Amino acid sequence: MSRLLVGVTLERICKAVLLLCLLHFLIIMILYFDVYAQRLDFFSRFNVRNSSSRSLPYANVSRLNGTVGPLGPELLGPSARSVRNNTVTEKPLPPCPEMPPGLVGRLLIEFSSPMSMERVQRENPDVQEGGRYSPPDCVPRQKVAILIPFRHREHHLKYWLHYLHPILRRQKVSYGIYIINQFGEDTFNRAKLLNVGFLEALRDDESYDCFIFSDVDLVPMDDRNIYRCYDQPRHFAVAMDKFGFRLPYSGYFGGVSGLSKTQFLKINGFPNEYWGWGGEDDDIFNRISLNGMKVSRPDARIGRYRMIKHERDRHNEPNPQRFTKIQNTKVTMKRDGIGSLQYRLVEKVRRPMYTNITVEIGRPPPRPPRG
Repeated sequence: MSRLLVGVTLERICKAVLLLCLLHFLIIMILYFDVYAQRLDFFSRFNVRNSSSRSLPYANVSRLNGTVGPLGPELLGPSARSVRNNTVTEKPLPPCPEMPPGLVGRLLIEFSSPMSMERVQRENPDVQEGGRYSPPDCVPRQKVAILIPFRHREHHLKYWLHYLHPILRRQKVSYGIYIINQFGEDTFNRAKLLNVGFLEALRDDESYDCFIFSDVDLVPMDDRNIYRCYDQPRHFAVAMDKFGFRLPYSGYFGGVSGLSKTQFLKINGFPNEYWGWGGEDDDIFNRISLNGMKVSRPDARIGRYRMIKHERDRHNEPNPQRFTKIQNTKVTMKRDGIGSLQYRLVEKVRRPMYTNITVEIGRPPPRPPRG
């Protein structure tokens, strides 16, 4: 009797196991056919898309005016219509903010570390040939040409580029850097070189509408001192270390300044007759005042500058005639300026970090004999 019960129990267990196996098999088959059907549907839709695009060679689905072509939208089929409807339109870039959020503020500026042009180039991979840059994530409000009068200052230029390229990029400035190199060893003429830079920069890119005029030995100590043009002519270098971080006098306009294209032309550019050191920045200040404009400045805590110490350049001695010329700005500014500029272009070379423009600007007229 006990053997019979054991046999019946085993038979029931075997049937249960068999039913479980059949159930498991059915579930696997259902899942298999479901996945197979999905894959088959995917490939069929892929083939329909390809065949429909090949069978409609005259359907112009990319016309800008929205028309479809001779076959009409009802004959294109859903695949072709989806291509039209899924065209991606790029979102327009926003204007660059007046005070970009990535600014650092007060900067540590030092000139004791060794500097090379290779290092400057390696640290600024986004700068294009000729020293050009434009922010990729916003539309700049102005296009700025930065002009530097130059001769025999290669050591200073490396430091200037090392600091200014990162500062200008953080300021979201669209800019180009132009080194205006005076050819030969005659007396230096800073203002005339800047006039040359104005014209040559516009020949390079007529869309420049702002011009920053900077000495190569001055580096800003705060990147909130934004290099752009304002409603009035701008004087940036209001607090240099060599003056104890103070403005030396109220009419001072030297070091680093900025004028829009309209403002520059309104004052007939800069004077061409200041040979040697000094006087031209005061003449420019007079031109601005005489034309009904006022000089704007940043706060002295922001407009701080560090100067690279150096000896006075040869052939850039103080101009003994500067005080007399400054007193006559009202008489001379209409005949002496951008309208009377004469020079000879010697060479124009686009280097990785700047554009070098070498020019011959002549020599000063002989001084009248004393007495």
